[in-house]
Amino acid sequence: MERAYPRVILGCGNFGGIGSAPAFFEKGETLEQALELMDAAWEKGITWFDTADAYGGGRSETYVGEWIRTRRPDGLRITTKTFNPMDEGRDRGLAPDRVRRQIDTSLQRLGVERVDLYLAHAWDDDVSAAELAGVFEELAAAGKIGAYGLSNVDGAQLREALAAGAFAAVQDSYSLLDREVEQEVLPLCAEHGLWLQVHSPLMGGWLTGKYRRDTEPPEGSRMTLRSAPYEHLRTDAVFDALEALERRGDPTTLAFAWLLADERVSVVVGPRRPAHLEPALAALANPLTPEERDALSDEFQPVPES
Repeated sequence: MERAYPRVILGCGNFGGIGSAPAFFEKGETLEQALELMDAAWEKGITWFDTADAYGGGRSETYVGEWIRTRRPDGLRITTKTFNPMDEGRDRGLAPDRVRRQIDTSLQRLGVERVDLYLAHAWDDDVSAAELAGVFEELAAAGKIGAYGLSNVDGAQLREALAAGAFAAVQDSYSLLDREVEQEVLPLCAEHGLWLQVHSPLMGGWLTGKYRRDTEPPEGSRMTLRSAPYEHLRTDAVFDALEALERRGDPTTLAFAWLLADERVSVVVGPRRPAHLEPALAALANPLTPEERDALSDEFQPVPES
């Protein structure tokens, strides 16, 4: 893949749902809202869009495809992914025949002949890294994908994949409150020249100042819809760090700035409305110094999940 990676990517995971969870299909952005977000991102110079086949049960890719059809953008780059079921009771995983089927349906929904980057949305213990690399290479040779990579993997899985094929990118969770990639994944990406994209940069809204000590979370927030991944954050140490972050400035902008101060990292931003793009762009325009980044790192010590 090219080495001039964009630093900010538009995440389309809330189009037509909230991620890949069937329980939340049709509870995310409507088509009209998604089109508005894509227009705003494009106008701000964000030209790489990130989606997945199962986001909104296919609605996200369909909405991106409608934007492409009606706007005909020149220079748009697209990432999509596969692993999760398209609905309750549907198949999942990375079996080669399924991957072949899923890329074809993704291309149909998007209305394109090729995506720039195709990611395995999770690790599949039932499919070897060599099998996965083989089917991805087949799709690249057929002109359906430009490059391929992995998402939501740990260091051991990434090492296995690197020994099996030309994986070009990794997309993992990373933020001030989720630092696991620093242990192995980030160093491996740097060593092997992989593009590291990070999702969940605001940790489900925890780094926006939305959640307060001894206060119920706002209605409609991630903590009221799907709190399980974040329950481990309800500690005094985390609230102390969050309050210290607010004393430094806008917490959302600082959370993005901390990530973007590391030039090895690109950030997937998943806005719910156009104004939510501004903090990431402000962070990119006003980078932290190494000393400022280190100070924030020290305030947010890694938080164990159990």
